[in-house]
Amino acid sequence: MNIQTNRRRFLKTTTLAAVAAPTIVPNTVLGRAKVAPSNRITVGLTGSGSRGTGVMNSFLREADTQVIATCDPYTVHHRGTGRGRQLGRQPAAEAVGKKYGSKPCDTYEDFRELCARKDLDAIIVATPDHWHALQTLEALRNGKDVYCEKPVTHFFAEGVAVYKEAAKRKAVFQTGSQQRSDRRFRHAVEVVLNGVIGKVKSVEVGLPRGHDNDNGDSKQHDYSKRKDYQLWTGPAPMLPYVNARHHWHWRWHLAYGGGQLMDWIGHHNDICHWMLNEDNGGPTRVEAKNFRLSKAKSYNSPTEYEVHCEYAGGIKTSIGSHNRMGVKITGEDGWVYVTRGRMEASNPAWAKLDFNPGKVKAYASSGHTRNFLDCIKSRKPAICPAETAHRSITPGHLGYVSHTLGRVLKWDAKKEQVIEDTMANKLLNELGYRKPWSLG
Repeated sequence: MNIQTNRRRFLKTTTLAAVAAPTIVPNTVLGRAKVAPSNRITVGLTGSGSRGTGVMNSFLREADTQVIATCDPYTVHHRGTGRGRQLGRQPAAEAVGKKYGSKPCDTYEDFRELCARKDLDAIIVATPDHWHALQTLEALRNGKDVYCEKPVTHFFAEGVAVYKEAAKRKAVFQTGSQQRSDRRFRHAVEVVLNGVIGKVKSVEVGLPRGHDNDNGDSKQHDYSKRKDYQLWTGPAPMLPYVNARHHWHWRWHLAYGGGQLMDWIGHHNDICHWMLNEDNGGPTRVEAKNFRLSKAKSYNSPTEYEVHCEYAGGIKTSIGSHNRMGVKITGEDGWVYVTRGRMEASNPAWAKLDFNPGKVKAYASSGHTRNFLDCIKSRKPAICPAETAHRSITPGHLGYVSHTLGRVLKWDAKKEQVIEDTMANKLLNELGYRKPWSLG
């Protein structure tokens, strides 16, 4: 315990300048640099699927980090089809051992045992969405810093609980909305914030279409007595096991994910909010239009969807599958479009990364994982903290409620309440957890 206390004191008092000091040599020079174990940030992974192991690998590449445990209900599983590379807690642990030239790291079935470890500084939460909140809260309450995949939570009320708990604990929290750490997206944001395009009038946020066909075998199986499936299901309804909606493709069923709308809104609408200076705000009006549910047997999320919002100053945004993938923001003097790997503008000069848009500079991150680790040391907020991530996806939550009720919602972003609509607020804050799970 004393060792861990001393180490935490070290991490909290080490400056960012010390991170860049020559005592830590980049991995590209010496492989894994020789950093004293007592100076490394210890990390555990919960959710050892394809995305989880991908995020874990980004931590393995950092010299001042030590991954010491992996967690997953399944010892071994595969992405989607049941074929391909092995995933799960054991293959992830073996990957850690291979990277460090050691035996596999520790493994856990139950995330609560992982979170209780006294020698862990931070936990990566890369589970399916329906687990994000409960596992994040467990980590925070055990004094851990958290890197949680997007969308930050499955339900609106979970997001409120998570960002308030993170603030209460003074925890460093990073949401895996990695576009914030991409230079091109940051450049587009600075073009807007400096008024290059003039007063903003509208934003088009383009997200992918959903799936009308089952991705795999749609046959139903009763796995309710299996320990691994019980733990994987957790607070969600105990539905029959279906290969077509299990690993990876759970996203398209509303018991576990929010379809393409919620799977991607934490990326592109996050950039929209960054551009509009709405990281701690939100829309004043939300209306769902043209939702069309999946024709697939195994999914129930919309394949086509539109969420239309209005913000202060009359700025109108539309989010959905009807827009071009990415973010296009239009002002009185021009427009800017940005997506992964590409940026365009009404004036092509604005899209060049050497263009200087002005004095206003957005939060600059050299890398999403690196930013999180640096903030663990400095105790400064990460580039995508919990409340920012929660508010970026709130229009999606409101869109689902608007679609269900078939009406426009007036939103008070400060109070986080639908104005004069009791039923809408009830639906927005429903959890419906399977016993015995609760927010606690």
